[in-house]
Amino acid sequence: MPELTRTRELGVLIVDDEEPARMLLREMLERQPGYRVVGEAADGFEAVRLAAQSSPDIALLDIEMPKLDGFEVAELLDPSVAVVFVTAYDHYAVKAFEVHAADYVLKPFRAERLAEALTRARERVGGPRADPGALSAAAREQQGGHRTRIAVRDGARVHVIPVERLDLAESQDDYVVLRSEGKKFLKPQTLSSLAASLDPARFVRVHRSYVLNLDRILSIERYAKNSHVAILSNGSRVPLSRGGYARLRALLDGDASTRSKA
Repeated sequence: MPELTRTRELGVLIVDDEEPARMLLREMLERQPGYRVVGEAADGFEAVRLAAQSSPDIALLDIEMPKLDGFEVAELLDPSVAVVFVTAYDHYAVKAFEVHAADYVLKPFRAERLAEALTRARERVGGPRADPGALSAAAREQQGGHRTRIAVRDGARVHVIPVERLDLAESQDDYVVLRSEGKKFLKPQTLSSLAASLDPARFVRVHRSYVLNLDRILSIERYAKNSHVAILSNGSRVPLSRGGYARLRALLDGDASTRSKA
């Protein structure tokens, strides 16, 4: 840990949907030398907005919150922010450490326990944190097995895309471009990790650079020997690799078979 981080005052963002919990954290922090509260948020949207404005070093995050849960908020924070989850539920602990949280504090807690967590967070500030794929997996599990929505940060704003409105995802270096209802959103994540978080009965990897929503496919056309493209309802033409074409045909044929038996 750099000497400057070891000694300087660190900014802390408090995120909890219950006001008494925020008040308790603020009171405890005020008694801890070396830390100052730079913002308090009651939901995930407000947390992301305040984080963009105040650039906290540490975020104390509840997990079960309306609008965005704690894992989704962590996914949208700057990677330099050290995350401490503060929650009343112990069953998220494994996931929290899988995403490299600095600590996991169970409510109710004593001031000494919070001080310990802050010390661990101080050592993590500016250091490595979980890759977006691990955070995406945690958010997926929180949503019940497959992602039902994808949160994307645009400066201080957050866009939430229900997966049923996602047309396709396209790889762009270490980012994915999400296309939905005529709009494009850029998210720092690999296409492989995004694909792993989506329902494979609805989304298919058709190319190393593309994942498609099956509901958006109008037709499949051949454009050269052993080469095909998918035509989407928005007019997009998406190339299919040989393996992607085989996966797509298997899913479409299976879906047609299911409908014929119904």
